[in-house]
Amino acid sequence: MKKNFLITTGGSGGHVTPATVLYEHLSNETNVIISTDKRGLKYLDKDVYQFEIIDTPKLDNIFYLPLNLFKILFLTFKSFFLLKKEKIEKIFSTGGYMSLPLIFAARILKLNIYLVEPNHVLGRANLYFLNFCKKIFCYTKNIKNFPKIHKSKMTVINPLVKKNIYDLNIINNNKTHFTLLIVGGSQGANIFDKNLKNSIVEISKKFSIKVIQQTNEKNISFLSDFYSKNNIENKIFSFDKNLAINIQQADLCITRAGASTLAELSVINIPFIAVPLPSSRDNHQLENANFYKNNDCCWLVEQNSLEEKIENILKDILNDKRDYLNKKENLKKLNYQNTWISVNQKILRIINEN
Repeated sequence: MKKNFLITTGGSGGHVTPATVLYEHLSNETNVIISTDKRGLKYLDKDVYQFEIIDTPKLDNIFYLPLNLFKILFLTFKSFFLLKKEKIEKIFSTGGYMSLPLIFAARILKLNIYLVEPNHVLGRANLYFLNFCKKIFCYTKNIKNFPKIHKSKMTVINPLVKKNIYDLNIINNNKTHFTLLIVGGSQGANIFDKNLKNSIVEISKKFSIKVIQQTNEKNISFLSDFYSKNNIENKIFSFDKNLAINIQQADLCITRAGASTLAELSVINIPFIAVPLPSSRDNHQLENANFYKNNDCCWLVEQNSLEEKIENILKDILNDKRDYLNKKENLKKLNYQNTWISVNQKILRIINEN
């Protein structure tokens, strides 16, 4: 008989994406339920995942704190009965305050708790949950803010990347143009829309460029018309739960530095220019990007110098591809023996042993 597991997540794609990949790893061997808040629903395909809604309130508003604490207490009771009803044996969290009620309920029921930390800075929720967990899955042993007292709970795995990413074949087809993929994460990045298009036009006067760009729904027509009027082949899209079809066409990506996006680009061997979101909590996007930069796999550009530096990097790449090809080779080395099966086997072994 299959065991029953629950994954708690929510909020942004940065939390939900690793949860869906973990679901893929566990669902063949176990019955898995995903719990999310309402914000996380837009990242979940209702036809693929069995899920429950635990809509945890934020605790960042002092005025509403008493009410929100009462809501969390109520949701803890709701979580308790959910875990009992579904006969959950183990619970997994990808971090975030959204997981509080279920972690509290799991503690009451004395269930084994496992954490996932996709970033290179330990999240605040995971820092607290470390006190209760059995193991925490991390992408590196060098995580900022990780307490030495809990080092024995750390298990390093290769990043959680969707199975279909490993199966991708890069589309070359003797292309005559250089394909630039621009993605801004699950929320889009307005600054990319505003600050990159003119530089791309300048570069296109000398080099053949194709642009595949993620933007917000309202900007799709504007960007598509802009590139078309400047004779630049383009595909403009809003957030897609499955970026695979766009990633496999790219030669280079300009991206924020969310852990899941960088991991996907790394696995498929696409060099990237990382532009960390300055407002990311604990500056975790900068630390994510620094990991790849220190391995000479990417270029890192700060947002305040975006336009000038990216234009210069693109010109350098298109004039002389040696640095670009070197970064591709380093990505390949970084992912040596990184396969879906190897990640899957390690996760299942750790869970079964603990």
